[in-house]
Amino acid sequence: MSVTPLQAEPFFADKNRAFWNLQTLGWLGAFLLRASSTVANGQPLSSLVPVLISTVTGYSVTLLMAVIFRLLLRQRPIVTWGVSILVILVAAGMCAFIDSWVFSTQNRGSDTAGLQLFLGAAYLSTTLLGAWSALYYAINFYLTVEQQADQLLHLETQASSAQLAMLRYQLNPHFLFNTLNSISTLVLLKETDRANAMLSRLSSFLRYTLINEPTAQVTLEQEVETLKLYLDIEKMRFEHRLQSVFAIDSSVSQARLPSLLLQPLVENAIKYAVAPKEEGAEITVTAQPAGENVRIVVSDTGPGLNEANVRPNLSTGVGLANIKDRLFQAYGERHSFDARSTPGGGFSVTIEMPLVTEEQTKVAA
Repeated sequence: MSVTPLQAEPFFADKNRAFWNLQTLGWLGAFLLRASSTVANGQPLSSLVPVLISTVTGYSVTLLMAVIFRLLLRQRPIVTWGVSILVILVAAGMCAFIDSWVFSTQNRGSDTAGLQLFLGAAYLSTTLLGAWSALYYAINFYLTVEQQADQLLHLETQASSAQLAMLRYQLNPHFLFNTLNSISTLVLLKETDRANAMLSRLSSFLRYTLINEPTAQVTLEQEVETLKLYLDIEKMRFEHRLQSVFAIDSSVSQARLPSLLLQPLVENAIKYAVAPKEEGAEITVTAQPAGENVRIVVSDTGPGLNEANVRPNLSTGVGLANIKDRLFQAYGERHSFDARSTPGGGFSVTIEMPLVTEEQTKVAA
């Protein structure tokens, strides 16, 4: 039985609760700091009463300030800053008046003048409320930036998904055109049994591939099964001229990759290796671990690249460029793509990408 690890909820996930926590902890800390300073200076415990009243006053006044500041956040900067400064000065005056009145009431025999006492309390209150206001606006600015960053990330994800879908949908028309053209040829040659068999296999292939969303990822094992369905269709055209070999390491069979990523490579091999040669060619698909990556190689025994026969991308403009774009959309810079002729003839495409399994995807989510 697996236990799902507890995930800490972000502090500002509930902004209202975060405000009350910060408000309470902040003023409690201010009270403890002033109280410890009073006791350390040898003042009697009765001196803590003005400190407590001052703290409660500051707590209450800043609640009113928070309401005003929340409205000012939607105003123009000059209005926000101008009114905020005015609010701080008025609030500091209120707190200073209450503090000086409490001190005078408790210390009737004190020689400290009323104005001097008020100015000292006003300085302290202005400093404290100014710091509180700066922190309030700083946190709101941080939350606004975070919200905008989340929105931008969401939009980028949507754009990336749309581009992946576009790249994925480019494959179907090209493949269908070639297959339907082959079926049409078989019908013209009155090879109805072969045409019906190809239609049946085409139906199975489309049913298998259309189950997945265009932006979905499948396991390497599922991708290989899709390739085998596709090759079954093409073998109706080329018969013994088309040979295929699959060597998939069991340790990477559950690796995730974009659906139909390898099909254009096999289609390319058929077009430029099997079709031009009278004896046909062999197509090999191998997959094995490469450190933290999975290395997939699609190769053939065709003519490869030479001056007389240079392989372009697929005729519709998809193919290798399409695969590169899909890999970049799925993995960014964490992949490699290499296409080259193999020694002794033939052509191979090597892809390396992060080895991510379905279990790892669930844990990360």
